[in-house]
Amino acid sequence: MAAYLVCLTADGGVPLFTRTKGNIKPLAFAEVGMLNGVQMFAQNHGVKLQSTATDEARIAWKVYHESITLIVVICDDGASDTHLYRLLDNVFHSMVLLVGLDDIISIKNVERLKRDLKACYKLVDTLLEETEFFGDLTESVDIFLSTENSLLQEHLESFVHAADSTYGCLCVMDRIAVATTKWWDLTGQELVLLSLLLRSLPQASSRDIAVYLPHSSPKIPHRLLTFQLIHGVEACVLCGPTPTLDDVRDKLLEVHWKPALESLRSCIRVFPRNIPLSVELDLGILGFILINTDNHRCLATMHPNSTDEKQLPHKILSMSRKIGILKTFYKTVVGIYFAPVHSPDKEELTCDLQALLSHKAKDTYICGDDYKCYALNDDRYQIFVLYGSHVPTFALRTTTQKTLMTLIKDKKFDEKKKS
Repeated sequence: MAAYLVCLTADGGVPLFTRTKGNIKPLAFAEVGMLNGVQMFAQNHGVKLQSTATDEARIAWKVYHESITLIVVICDDGASDTHLYRLLDNVFHSMVLLVGLDDIISIKNVERLKRDLKACYKLVDTLLEETEFFGDLTESVDIFLSTENSLLQEHLESFVHAADSTYGCLCVMDRIAVATTKWWDLTGQELVLLSLLLRSLPQASSRDIAVYLPHSSPKIPHRLLTFQLIHGVEACVLCGPTPTLDDVRDKLLEVHWKPALESLRSCIRVFPRNIPLSVELDLGILGFILINTDNHRCLATMHPNSTDEKQLPHKILSMSRKIGILKTFYKTVVGIYFAPVHSPDKEELTCDLQALLSHKAKDTYICGDDYKCYALNDDRYQIFVLYGSHVPTFALRTTTQKTLMTLIKDKKFDEKKKS
């Protein structure tokens, strides 16, 4: 799906950067000026321009702290505007994550800010890409479940404590397997952006990155230390000026993680299922997204069954098609029938159709030529399941409820957020 993203100063409309997705020509300077001019004209006449649509595209504007204007132009997929605003919010807070709020809301030197914002390009581009991950769409971080999680939690707690921190996590194939309580206390948007940042960076044995937490610490930087334990597994710690990267790598890494080496290797073998092999699901399920709306955790897989797909009683859909179907289904449902998951202290634009309903929708489904989808909204959970077309429509609700109950038995996913 093609898209344009434009970032400008709010007062003078000076372009700070433009990013594109897809094989499309860059926007001309006059086109950027026209997009910004429409919004400024409305603002000067007391009108807050939020979004509009053409025959083929949709456009959304949002101004942050009266300093930065973000504009997105994207193909119209019929989804709620809430997903456009989420994209813009994620882009702005990506800028805060790597540059800090002070330099963004008090622009003293435009050219310097342009140079500083180049550090955000890869992260912003990751937000625009279609990937196998759902965190940026759901504002709930992608997680990974395995039978080794309890043991790995002990090793992580010990490692983070030795590094004189309380914030740490273990990522398996770019998904959080375990994390400390303080790490989970970060907002959903912070969890998602930190995970996205790790995915956007080149592979490295270790890293030391200055980051600002957009909600928790937008003006004071922390250091994000990352260490590759084995291929596909990284340990991450948020800390202050100490300890140094060399100290953690040379004195702590082997001591705390070498005893867990076999557990780490066993954990990797669960990928790409992302859930333990002991969890048995209906053979008609092709994939699912499960969201814990309290804890901002998202469990997703396109390989829900351990059986060889060629032996399953349904047409095999490609990985990209499964992801595309589930993402489209999610965007069609959330913001229209189900309430979106939001981080605190966020300015929300009250245009979601579900907000106008006199009751909360609990279920919805669609049937395509070669698939069926069912969504269930159950208190703290939202689940979106992709089925083969052979599954009877009358069985979708019961099977989805059974799947939800099976998955939330894992305490790591169902654990309530501490107040």
